This record gives sequence, C-alpha cells and structure tokens, in this order.
Amino acid sequence: MGAKENADGVPTYWGKSGKALQRLVTIVATLDFLLFGYDQGVMSGIIGGDPFKHDFPQVDGDENWQGFVVSIYAVGCFCGALFILIFGDKLGRRKAIFLGGIVMILGVIVQITCAPPNHGATAQFIIGRFITGIGNGINTSTIPIWQAECCHSHNRGKLICIEGGNVAIGTLIAYWLDYGASYGPHAFTWRFPIAFQIVFALSVLTLMLDLPESPRWHLSHNRNDEAATILAALNGEARNDPRLVTQLGNLRDAIRASGQLDNKTTFKDLFTGGPTQHFRRMILGFSSQMMQQLSGCNAVIYYFPILFQSAIGTSNNLALLLGGVNQIVYALFATTSWYFVERVGRRKLYLIGTVGQCLSMVLTFGALIPGTASAAKGAAVGLFTYIAFFGATWLPLPWLYPAEINPLKTRAKATASSTVSNWLWNFFIVMITPVLVKNTGTSGWGTYLFFAILNAMFFPIIYFTYPETAGRSLEEIDVIFAKGYHEKISYVRAAKELPFLDESEVVAKAREYGVDVQVEEAGTNIEKEGPGNTSSGSSV
Repeated sequence: MGAKENADGVPTYWGKSGKALQRLVTIVATLDFLLFGYDQGVMSGIIGGDPFKHDFPQVDGDENWQGFVVSIYAVGCFCGALFILIFGDKLGRRKAIFLGGIVMILGVIVQITCAPPNHGATAQFIIGRFITGIGNGINTSTIPIWQAECCHSHNRGKLICIEGGNVAIGTLIAYWLDYGASYGPHAFTWRFPIAFQIVFALSVLTLMLDLPESPRWHLSHNRNDEAATILAALNGEARNDPRLVTQLGNLRDAIRASGQLDNKTTFKDLFTGGPTQHFRRMILGFSSQMMQQLSGCNAVIYYFPILFQSAIGTSNNLALLLGGVNQIVYALFATTSWYFVERVGRRKLYLIGTVGQCLSMVLTFGALIPGTASAAKGAAVGLFTYIAFFGATWLPLPWLYPAEINPLKTRAKATASSTVSNWLWNFFIVMITPVLVKNTGTSGWGTYLFFAILNAMFFPIIYFTYPETAGRSLEEIDVIFAKGYHEKISYVRAAKELPFLDESEVVAKAREYGVDVQVEEAGTNIEKEGPGNTSSGSSV
C-alpha cells in the first residue's frame, strides 16, 4: 500500500488527507496508549486469583516470585526502549511500530500457550511477559514521536495529556475485564485477559498498513520526494502547492541546524552545558520519569487487590470489584489534566500532585498501623485519593515535560533516555513492593511511609529546579535556559522573569544570549498565551 492521489491531486492514505489523515494517526496513538495502560493493569486482577495461583504455584504466598512475574514485563519494556534509543533513527518510525506490534503478539502467544502447572510453564509465562514488554517498549518509545512528527501540534500539552489519559482508560479496561473473566472457567480467568492484548496490537498493525512514515524522518535521510508526498497528504494539499515547497525548505533547514541530518547528533551532545544546557535539560526529563515511579504509582496499580485481601480481609471477588472502582477514579481524574495542563501550568500541577500523593500515603500508612480491618479501611481511602491525584498530575506530566524541555538538537535522544528511566524505575518498584509489604510492619504500613517520604522529598526538587513551560513555544524554552546561564540566576527564576515573546522577539533574545534557535516550522504564527490559555507549539 502507499499514497494514492484523489481527484484534486492530493495524496491520500486510507483515502484520507489533511485533518482526517491526522485523526487516523491520533487513533493509532490512542490505541497504543490504551494497550500500554491495559498491560499495566492486566496482571493486578490475575495474580491474586486462585486459578492463577493453582497454575503457577510459585507465586502463591511468595512475594519474590510475585514481584518477579509482574516486573519482568518492565525489564522487557526497558530493553525495547533501549533498542529504539540506539537503533530507532536508523530503523524508522513505521518499521519500528510494525516490529513492536509483532513482538507483542508473539509474547502474548508464548504466555497463553503454556501448559501449567509445572516449572516449565512458569518459565514460559515469564519469557512471554518479557517478550511482550520488549514490543511495548519499542512502541511507546516510537509512536509519540511519530505522532508529533505527523500532526500539527498546536496544543502539545493537551495532546500528550490525552495520551496519558488513555493509559488510565486502558488500565480501567484491564481491571474490569479481569473482574468479568473471574467468573469464567478456570483457564479462561487468566488466559483471556492476557490474550485480549492482541486486539489492540492487531488494530495498530492493521491501521499502519496504509499510514505513512514520518516526513521528518524521510527528510533526515535525504528522501525528499517521499517527504514531500507525505507532507502534502498531511496538509491536504497537492504536491505542487507553493506552500509545500516553503515548508519542506524550512523543515530541512531546521533538521540540518539541529544536527539530525544523517544522524549527526551524538550521545556526547547530551552531556554539554553552556547556554544550551543540554545535560541539565536531559536530567530534568530523566528525573521526572524517575520520580513518577518512585512516587509509588505502580505499587498501587499492580497490587491494589492484594492489599485489600491481606489488610482488610476482603474476598478476591470484592478486592477485584474495588480495584475496578479505583480505576474508574483513576481514569476520570486523568481526563482533568486535559483541561488544567495549560491553564494551571506544568509546575503547579507537579507541586499539587506531589502534596496530594504525599498526604494520601501518610493516611494509608497511618491507617494500617493498628492492624485492624476497620482501621485499614482508612488505607483504602488513602489509595483512592492517591490515584486521583496521580491521574490528574503525575500520570501525564513526565511524558510531556521531557518532550518540551529538551531542545530540538537533542530532543529525540533525551526523550528516549527519559523513557528508559521510566521502565528502569518501574521494574525496581514493582519488584520490591511485595517484599516491602511483607517485611515493613502490619500489612506493610512501612511501605507507604517509604513512599510518603519520597513524595515529600520531591517537593523541593521541583520547586527549586523545574521551570514553568506552559504557554511557551519550544524556542522560548531555549531562551529561558540561555538567560539563566548568562545572568547566573536559577532557571525557575529565568522562566518567571522572561516575558512571553513573539517569533521575532525570540530570535532577538537568542542573539542577545548567543544561542541558535531553530524554529521548527517557519511561517507558523506562534501565539503567545500564558497559563490560563492555550499554547501553540511547533508542528510536524
């Protein structure tokens, strides 16, 4: 399959061009992040059930095995993200998405075809989880970049927050599917929820059969004709439209200036300082993903039903039901970020979420100390408020912040590095949580004290080191760091002091501070609106 021209001479994919084609690209991203969220939640409703413990007896009452079976998926995701970090630019976005989807399906098949109960079946299940993780790591590192390079991102904050909301909705689907499957036959209770991942993966692969490669990737590999065809289709214009020629030239100039032409940007560039502050900006993105995991989010998402069974003494059925309600709260609050991320700002949402998560963990560990079922119900309230604050703030922000805080020259590699950080710390937390719960006081109250302390430590880090980026063009963010470096002030203060600039003012300020600013698509008006309004960013 490939581009076909309609009666007006406009290239089309799936018979669509312009906004309709961009909506298809967004649908693929939506399906992938639904799958991402589904994978995050599917084991939580399975691992504590009697059928799974019968078929895989190693996890029954053994916290180390529970942690390993769940967290090996994150190791696979880490390896997949690392693969894209190293080979992604050479492979291309479209091929990488196909590879990730196929690998995921193979991993699912390996899991559902094991014949338990025996050690060989458990080993096969673990290997399948690892393979599935590799596929997910490849796609979650590729599809957001592909979407950003194919769609006009006039509201990049809202776009990425919608993806984050889809993670919560995917987790919601997994919980309720687990609950429904628990009423089925023995093998059905765990095989069907795991097999259902194939539905999302096949949907992505089917749509990708006739969707284009990233035009920016083609340009970075000197494939100008292919890039022109795809840009024309995305713009809804004929290939001979004069605006297309101008856009191609601007994009090519930006790619050349950023060092992306023929992959001239190296990992060494990530560790430079000076007015561009590449290293500091990479660390801001890396640390945001690290803190997201250390806040305890996956300890709540993965092990919520187990906590209810062990601490409150509920049945597995009621624990699954309450877990499903918890995920409804998660999904509903995740959608609020779509509205607040531009109006409130990234920095304030980070701080609000940190305080809310910290107090929720304080309530949880305090309610678990007495060791009674009635007091432990307070811990349930704490976990519900925690997931609400997390969904509204820390779920989407660590995916948005690295993409906009890093400059064009290092954005691809720095953003991929932050994704690697996410999966590395995901594995660490999911692996240690069952062990912590068993060995840190009544019902594991020390585990939640641990997370409360970590959340409290995040507040000063964010307050003193995370500059606000809402309402700023990507080029203005370059100027913020140059201003902080030259005036020897904090970058938080530099962001507060720098007024909102139009495109000509950005270029003038950049010259004043001695930095090159690459405007990713010249000719596009950059509307200046602060928190409280909609920001427009770069496109394609």
